[in-house]
Amino acid sequence: MTAVLSAGRRARAVAKRAVHQLLVDRPWNVTSRVWFVVGLGLLFLVPGMLIATLVEWGSSTSNHEAALGMGALATLAAGTLLVTFTRLDDDMPPVSVFAAVAWMWICSSFFGALPLWFSGELGSFDKALFEAVSGITATGSTVLSPIEGTGRGVLMWRQIMQWYGGMGMVVLAVTILPFLGVGGLSLITAEAPGPTTDRLAHRVSSTARRLWGLYGGITAAIAVALLIAGLSLYDAVAHAFTTAGTGGFSPYDHSIGHFDSIAVEAVIVVGMLVGGVSFTLHWRAVSGSPRAYGRSSEFRTYLIVIFAAVVLTSLLNWLNDLSSLSNSLRNGIFGVVTLGTSGGFGNASDANPGGDFAAWTPGAQALLLPLMVLGGMTGSTAGGLKVLRAQVMAKYMRVGLLRVKHPQVVARVKLGQMAVSEPVLQRVAGLVALYALSALLATLVLAALGEDLTTSSSAAISALSNMGPALGDAGPTSNFLVFDRPARAVLMALMLIGRLEFFAIFLVLVSAFERTRRVSRVRLRR
Repeated sequence: MTAVLSAGRRARAVAKRAVHQLLVDRPWNVTSRVWFVVGLGLLFLVPGMLIATLVEWGSSTSNHEAALGMGALATLAAGTLLVTFTRLDDDMPPVSVFAAVAWMWICSSFFGALPLWFSGELGSFDKALFEAVSGITATGSTVLSPIEGTGRGVLMWRQIMQWYGGMGMVVLAVTILPFLGVGGLSLITAEAPGPTTDRLAHRVSSTARRLWGLYGGITAAIAVALLIAGLSLYDAVAHAFTTAGTGGFSPYDHSIGHFDSIAVEAVIVVGMLVGGVSFTLHWRAVSGSPRAYGRSSEFRTYLIVIFAAVVLTSLLNWLNDLSSLSNSLRNGIFGVVTLGTSGGFGNASDANPGGDFAAWTPGAQALLLPLMVLGGMTGSTAGGLKVLRAQVMAKYMRVGLLRVKHPQVVARVKLGQMAVSEPVLQRVAGLVALYALSALLATLVLAALGEDLTTSSSAAISALSNMGPALGDAGPTSNFLVFDRPARAVLMALMLIGRLEFFAIFLVLVSAFERTRRVSRVRLRR
């Protein structure tokens, strides 16, 4: 037995060296940190495309198996070529890390659009690309109209894209990088930047596996709950994908309103609330420390904000005779949670017109905009600036005012018992400033392209926060076809910027600008 175990260990060591030599130690390959990681990301898309192909094949609604299969084949070919003919070195500087994250999302959006385009359901490639960007970034804005009647496999691919985007393919990709001898913690930091990085395990691969295992478990639990609530297997799985990822895509034009079921809405609300909570807290809770939720000031603030917004919006709609108290409370809970977690679903229908929050009273809508900006907790699948950053900025402003009033006082920003360092404060302040500036500029551009101010501002905030529906003409009962092609291009850029939390995209742009300037200087000297 000892000899067998020893032989097995030697065989594994030989296999590991062979894989390392095949994928890393290839002298004929080009050293490219960015494109190797992009290739891994594309390969992770392929299983989802194949699942969608099988769903289409087993459905009698349409015949898009070839379109989905061709998309999977093209993505597999591109990913294989990149992984085969590029290689990593042992170190990834920060610019390369951010470039890898940014280009992975951009390329994943492009290849994710191929099955949609090949199917012909969206017509032009720019519409397919918009749908894919909205899917990969877990935003939920759609240009597919009508949704119902589209092939089930195509619709399932939309759902799967948001499931990928919810947790992030970067976290999945780093499970392989340590096996190849290349560290991946910097990729996780770039993918989900918070005030600090909280590792669940000493090895990055273990962290990523635990995150994805937890994510898969939550998705399965939501699917089972939706089955119990009365949905079919297809509908339960499809909506579980986008609920866990707080994405908001649905195979139906009326979204969750299609079912007109309080039980289904309750499951979706709980699922969105869970998706909006930090997965670090979830992991601690399932690992035997459920009190971690109560010890988190961000978690308490998250629930307080959601509860207060539900009460206020429900009362405002009821007092203005928009609907009965019970219906106002039902729609207030769903509308607040779907925007407070960047869930992106809608529950409006012919039987429940009060679910259209674009038709709520001005006071209630005024409460929704801050929720769209805020989003969920750091380390969650939700979009937005995140509750923790809002806490940090509020305390930062308080300390600033205190220092103005008492110049000699020594005051620090604290989260619990931990003082927040000045570099972290500067990073958070910089991100908030970038968010505000981007939202303002995008609003001006969209307004200049012909949209009214309410639609322009709410759509810009929705895209930056990866919320999905907006207010005005782009509400939950409408779609983003109300925007023309140039405006949709602006919104696509905002979705990517918001999903990557600004730094990845802007650092890539700054790096490209500096590289171009250096090349220009060299040419001028010649």
